[in-house]
Amino acid sequence: MIPTWLNLLAWLSLLLGLLSAIAILIDLQKRPQHMAIMHWVWPLCALFGHLLLLAFYLCYGRAHPPSHHEHHEHHEHQQPAPSWVQVATGSLHCGSGCTLGDIVAETAVLLFPAIATAFGWKTLFAEPIFAVWILDFIFAFAIGIVFQYFAIKPMAPGLSVGAALSKALKADALSLCAWQLGMYGFMALAHFYLFPQLLGTALKTGSAPFWLMMQLAMLCGLLTAFPVNRWLIQKGIKEAM
Repeated sequence: MIPTWLNLLAWLSLLLGLLSAIAILIDLQKRPQHMAIMHWVWPLCALFGHLLLLAFYLCYGRAHPPSHHEHHEHHEHQQPAPSWVQVATGSLHCGSGCTLGDIVAETAVLLFPAIATAFGWKTLFAEPIFAVWILDFIFAFAIGIVFQYFAIKPMAPGLSVGAALSKALKADALSLCAWQLGMYGFMALAHFYLFPQLLGTALKTGSAPFWLMMQLAMLCGLLTAFPVNRWLIQKGIKEAM
């Protein structure tokens, strides 16, 4: 049995995530972002970051009048070290695609368990979690690249769709992998140790504690993606946001 306190904590955390996302959506109606894709990024990240993400958005993410300082040029040579806010924002932009992809994949497998079988459960893997991770990665990677495309294309409207997608892949592939690595690491810890060993119960997909663990896993993904994004921005591979 899941302890009552953990269920309550999980529901509280999920509620805070939802309310934080709603608060940001309301604010975005009054102060729209200069980059349209950020209208997806901030609410999606609020689902797991809730009060911390809301505070970060209010301090650093709200739209402000454009100035000449907002103009960025892409350089192949090494750039000055980006600020932690730029790195965090770039990491969250990457992570929002991962978050949406993971939510879609996990929900799909919950509704249609046969999907896990199709991705190797019972044939390649004894545990369904490994099969689901394959689907998670496919959705997270694909959506993450699309999100990066919609960050690049408005800044370079002359680029063809193919060229913009290629640039998005170059800019975010490593970051997306780093994010998913952090997420998988924490979920493995929760699935194989925290719940069965410490709590004496299984972590059931779709339960409130499962989504609480996913919230924490996304924060771990942010931590593992942060240094990668810093390097990508500093090298001029990824545009500072």
